[in-house]
Amino acid sequence: MSEGSDKPKKTKAEERQERMAAKLRENLRRRKDQSRERRQTDQDD
Repeated sequence: MSEGSDKPKKTKAEERQERMAAKLRENLRRRKDQSRERRQTDQDD
């Protein structure tokens, strides 16, 4: 029997690259949220 997965196995470098890309997206989203919060508090003053 086969493993049931038609996708080719990813190399460690590919897996690492995907993890890094995901972390960068999370970081960018967090920084954008922080920037919006700062702008909002600056406008409230």
